[in-house]
Amino acid sequence: MALIGAVALIVIGPEKLPRVARTVGALLGKAQRYVADVKAEVNRSMDLDELRKMKDTVEGAARDVEHSIQTSAADFEKQWSETTAESSATDNLGSAWEPPPPEYRHPKKKWRLKQGATPQWYKARHGVRTKALSGAARVARYRPQKFN
Repeated sequence: MALIGAVALIVIGPEKLPRVARTVGALLGKAQRYVADVKAEVNRSMDLDELRKMKDTVEGAARDVEHSIQTSAADFEKQWSETTAESSATDNLGSAWEPPPPEYRHPKKKWRLKQGATPQWYKARHGVRTKALSGAARVARYRPQKFN
């Protein structure tokens, strides 16, 4: 590097050397950025190829799962139709048909509604406070009256 610098100093001269060095540095920077952009583009294209391969494998697996589900559904439908055909044949022979069990009902009719422990009429009759008062309202209500 020192040898190249000495030759450049002799050939170019000390007046033009700083400007030439700036120009060479700018050109080297542009070249490095161009090489980095090309590397990034190559890496992107390789990643894109890998993603395409992964997408193809996932789609293939999804198709296999869908096919297996369809075949099992078809087998189930076939078995169901055979079973219902057999049960209808036994029903026609005079076997005792049992109705389906009754639908479950909760013992309380409206069990989702909240029910208070003490009825409102009892609270009203016995003077139980049903609404909360703020501190200031309580002081104002229970303050002794001044006699004039």
